Amino acid sequence: MEFALFFTRNDQTVSNCLELFSQFQNSGVRHFGFKDVGVDRATLKALADAIHAAGGTSYMEVVSPSAEECLRSAEVAAELGVKRLLGGTQIDEIQAVLAGSSTQFFPAAGRPVGHPVRLEGSLSQIVDDCKRYMDKGCAGVDLLAFRSAEAEPLELVAAAREVVAPGGLIVSGSIGSPERVRAIREAGADLFTVGNAVLDCTYVPGEASAVEQAMAMLRDSQN
Repeated sequence: MEFALFFTRNDQTVSNCLELFSQFQNSGVRHFGFKDVGVDRATLKALADAIHAAGGTSYMEVVSPSAEECLRSAEVAAELGVKRLLGGTQIDEIQAVLAGSSTQFFPAAGRPVGHPVRLEGSLSQIVDDCKRYMDKGCAGVDLLAFRSAEAEPLELVAAAREVVAPGGLIVSGSIGSPERVRAIREAGADLFTVGNAVLDCTYVPGEASAVEQAMAMLRDSQN
């Protein structure tokens, strides 16, 4: 299992994202992401370019509530050359926007609502979404397992694993402890996203730097 470090706090990209990215060049982390809110498009472009220049994989997660804003976010992802777009539920429309681009689409299973986001929908409804996304040719799914209002998170991850293609199960949100990292790895996640726990240095107790936090998380995700 791998993880993507998002330069975000409270579901928004932080203003010093470019400065932060430079600190992780030699950390071993190869997946980096941001949200489509919090900074201007020029900053997002500069961050995406820096990630690609360093040989990393870029991610953008949609957090806009409206269908119109989600489609606009997909346009931004394609324009920036982001490798993986996470979130959004307008499958056909977003796939049409991304057609011909290099951006892979990992839509949100279930019904993400609010900000910060919570996930609505029963386990069976969310798994049905996962199946439908695979049938429509999506690269995978973005699963807000620990934001679920109805399903038990680890049961949700394990059930999604049964229907999502290998490499396509991304778990996002509220993964800030070694226990949760190990649990989702054992449940079958391919990759997870994290922001606050690394940037705020809360993953490892003590005085470890953000880079050391990320390196510890990388070890936990792979062992």
